[in-house]
Amino acid sequence: MSQHSAEPAPTSALATVAARRDWWRDAVIYQVYPRSFADSNGDGMGDLEGVRSRLPYLRDLGVDAVWLSPFYASPQADAGYDVADYRAVDPMFGNLLDADAMIRDAHALGLRVIVDIVPNHSSDQHEWFKRAIAEGPGSPLRDRYHFRPGKGADGSQPPNDWESIFGGPAWTRVTEPDGTPGEWYLHLFAPEQPDFNWDHPAVGDEFRSILRFWLDMGVDGFRIDVAHGMVKAPGLPDLGSHDQVKLLGNDVMPFFDQDGVHEIYRQWRKVLDEYAGERIFVAEAWTPTVERTANYVRPDELHQAFNFQYLGTHWDAPELRTVIDRTLEAMRPVGAPATWVLSNHDVTRHATRFANEAGLGTQIRSAGDRELGLRRARAATLLMLALPGSAYVYQGEELGLPDVTDLPDEVRQDPAYFRGEGQDGFRDGCRVPIPWTRTGSSYGFGDGGSWLPQPEGWGELSVEAQTGDADSTLELYRAALAVRRDHADLGAGDAVEWLKAPEGVLAFRRGEFVCVANTTGEGVRIPAYGEVLLSNGEVAVAGDEAKLPGDTTVWWTTARG
Repeated sequence: MSQHSAEPAPTSALATVAARRDWWRDAVIYQVYPRSFADSNGDGMGDLEGVRSRLPYLRDLGVDAVWLSPFYASPQADAGYDVADYRAVDPMFGNLLDADAMIRDAHALGLRVIVDIVPNHSSDQHEWFKRAIAEGPGSPLRDRYHFRPGKGADGSQPPNDWESIFGGPAWTRVTEPDGTPGEWYLHLFAPEQPDFNWDHPAVGDEFRSILRFWLDMGVDGFRIDVAHGMVKAPGLPDLGSHDQVKLLGNDVMPFFDQDGVHEIYRQWRKVLDEYAGERIFVAEAWTPTVERTANYVRPDELHQAFNFQYLGTHWDAPELRTVIDRTLEAMRPVGAPATWVLSNHDVTRHATRFANEAGLGTQIRSAGDRELGLRRARAATLLMLALPGSAYVYQGEELGLPDVTDLPDEVRQDPAYFRGEGQDGFRDGCRVPIPWTRTGSSYGFGDGGSWLPQPEGWGELSVEAQTGDADSTLELYRAALAVRRDHADLGAGDAVEWLKAPEGVLAFRRGEFVCVANTTGEGVRIPAYGEVLLSNGEVAVAGDEAKLPGDTTVWWTTARG
């Protein structure tokens, strides 16, 4: 049973979020994957009007901001991360008027809006790239991408040995206008996603203009896709190894985390600072260490960077403490808040990751022990929300959704799944449309089914089924966000005071707040630190001692009433 003493804040209290200074330092930001959130027109695909209709739900959940994955005009080779027009909405999601209405409604509800920006690559249907192909060798447009002649006497070998993150070579040879095999172009992801050449000034000029376009529309910030990409090592040198995707996160690569990206962000920060209202940048930066991640959030660059080291840590007390300490220590010198995240649209949901043994990575094919995974996920969420800094929630995790691990091959759409030898290609499992109601063709997602099939029994995990159930994961999230909002010692700051705890248990104090997380499967005895604010399981208190069940986190207040 979940225990809590906090009531949800009234609407008027939530509406004050927009006026709060430094809101992003301890904000809880909710990721919406638009195609899987809510479908307003019954075509099986989520859209902006669907997002707009569900904004009151997010307001009542208690989050501070909404981050939307790309909804730009796109051929959808990689679910919208292949952008053809950065200033247009793809018709499957609506139009610019829908985007404007969604932003205005969010602001009226006290919610900030963060949109994705994809600067490392475009779609191969972007006007620049189409012209570069049509005009042939020597076209000035080719200089805005990485076109190179091939190796070998006939140019039939790729220009270097780089491999795509999605598997296979990172180069594709084009057929020239006269029908002959020609130059090669670089794509670190799918062939439909050619990489921009950020050494060309026109690329920088274009993206600063794109930023201003959406800032003028009223967005409150940008999540930067592949923020560690964009700049490539001079000369595009060979890496000299295979299975390069396995090296990611272990070392600086000639195509990732190059120091030159930081000058780009200094220029972008100047653009953002022209606008009132504390707009922010959030980096998706996969780096070898949290110390290198900290480079992206120096005072004149970005505001936040995702903490992927934390996301990749299993439910293990020593490992978690190490990552927490290193993160806080790395962020402190640059004055940036730490960020904490457990799930997103690219990894297996943490309710499924924690249902499996450690060491399997962040894309897992096995459903594992569902009951164990959910219990650990709920405990992990309370630990995450108790840490100083900003937290990110991926749509559906507040419902305790597992990954859908048994999708038929014929319905999968992740491009990595079809290329092989790169990412595992099982990201579709975390992208299945979320359930809103117990019944219906798509459990309230829309009137016309869903673009990925939802499992039987999905309705029992729906918003409708969980609302009002004190033991549900949804009500646990609502209570946790209410407590976090009402207690100044949660979220803010840059440090924790670790307390003595049994093996496998984390305990820390933050002012009048204490968090204790038991990562073992067995109950432990701990001090009763005061009044129980919230827990994901029954905590038996007897005098000055308490029994904390396995895989359970408890929040205490030491303040005397």
